[in-house]
Amino acid sequence: MNSIPNHDHTSASLSDEKQAERDGANNSLWQTNVTAQPAGNQPGSNAPVYDVLVVGAGITGLTTALLLQKEGRKCIIAEAHSPGYGTTGGTTAHINTFADTTYAEVESDFGQDEARQFAGAIAESVALIHHMVETYQIDCDFEWKNGYVYSETDDETKQLDDLYQSALRAGVATEPAHDAPAPLPFQKAVVFSKQAQFHPLKYLQGLQEAFTELGGVIVENTLIDQIDSSDEYHTARSGEREIRAKSVVYATHIPPGGINVLHFRNAPYRSYVIAATLKDNAYPDALIYDMQEPYHYFRTHTIDGQKYLVAGGHDHKTGHGDPEQAFADLIEYTKKCYPVDQVSTRWSAQYYVPADGLPYIGQLPGASGGIYAATGYNGNGIILGTVAAIVLNELISEGTSPYEKLFDPARVKPVAGFTEFVKENADVAARFVADRFGLEQIESLGEIAAGTGKIIEYEGQKLAVHKKDDGELTVLDPVCTHAGCIVQWNNSEKSWDCPCHGARFNCHGEVLTGPARKPLEHVEVKQPSAS
Repeated sequence: MNSIPNHDHTSASLSDEKQAERDGANNSLWQTNVTAQPAGNQPGSNAPVYDVLVVGAGITGLTTALLLQKEGRKCIIAEAHSPGYGTTGGTTAHINTFADTTYAEVESDFGQDEARQFAGAIAESVALIHHMVETYQIDCDFEWKNGYVYSETDDETKQLDDLYQSALRAGVATEPAHDAPAPLPFQKAVVFSKQAQFHPLKYLQGLQEAFTELGGVIVENTLIDQIDSSDEYHTARSGEREIRAKSVVYATHIPPGGINVLHFRNAPYRSYVIAATLKDNAYPDALIYDMQEPYHYFRTHTIDGQKYLVAGGHDHKTGHGDPEQAFADLIEYTKKCYPVDQVSTRWSAQYYVPADGLPYIGQLPGASGGIYAATGYNGNGIILGTVAAIVLNELISEGTSPYEKLFDPARVKPVAGFTEFVKENADVAARFVADRFGLEQIESLGEIAAGTGKIIEYEGQKLAVHKKDDGELTVLDPVCTHAGCIVQWNNSEKSWDCPCHGARFNCHGEVLTGPARKPLEHVEVKQPSAS
């Protein structure tokens, strides 16, 4: 048995070591006691043709690469930033036997057999996570918990009944819970046993070390911007670097690059999270969910001896809502539920909602053979990212998977998801046009408030302008380099977010998350003179 050493560090030690990074200005709770881990093995000057190139080092990429490496494949991971930089570093790390797309919805849109198959895939992912923790002795605070879902209104109770009955039909263990530890009065509640939680960055670091111990290679700061295919292998390019591989897996949350059908079948959303200390040690010893839309979710995690309530919710489409208001609403609601002493940190993370409710895992539509993708986790990235790894490992190693039809990215369901597909793409089209008009016109860039960003019209140009606290300006073309929509300023994460397909850029225009591959263009303008 291989042993993965504890990567936990006290907060004081982080001043001497590089903190783990993520795709926003706000630090997640998980960054407070984890330092960045060296990538490990590096490719030599005469790099071979790898069996598999995995693009992305989050939960999907690292789990997929480790499973393939264990099968004897020669794998390399190319990460645009550093492992855990994306959504995995911002997850609340709930490990469930149910998903946001309920078994009732899967029954209705796909069939009862498919609902049971979906439940089986999720159960397999939970078992694999526990197996990884045990096999590699990953010190990641893994704990089994009960998960409680409760309703507060008649409509919510009807939905909860559907959730409960369909879960039973799918073979998932659940039962009524008359004494559920709900934070508010409730009409009805059910409990799911053998749920779990962990520290996501510690878990990722355990996977990373296991992968490199088996000879796997990881290259960081390597954004794959082009892939050319031949009969023998694929050649991926990142600047001057070339990586050759027989198979390629896009574990990038959404496939990057030019417009793909999956960009139209997934809608980007932001979810908001706070970590708070509570009075009177009133921390729940369970995973807890209400039935509101969007719903709230709670759990407890201990960091360096201090307990925190981790609360999430108030999701909205990327680039559409007000992030500061979402945080304010989440804090206000959490204070209704628990005796909050202090909000210690807050952050947000991105996820993609699939049109028909199920993730897309398998051969990338429109791409050459041997190029795979996984996306559309609907906020359940820990379990469904692990499901994706299981499926991708089977497809690459064995040429088939019992789940390949269910999750086929090229599937066409005339009824399932059609309304959602039309609604989301009508919204994209509307934003593409409307955001180009009615912009605020200003006479001087000095009118931009310090510490903020704004889309404005200045001297006949549409501009994305950010002003640092010291007054320094960064002026960018606001047109997203993916599909041409106008980005919007996220004042909480200090990023430019695309409301169409979810690409995000930092205040300097550099890509934080795809599907964009190229940065926003800098624009030269006459700067305001100092007064």
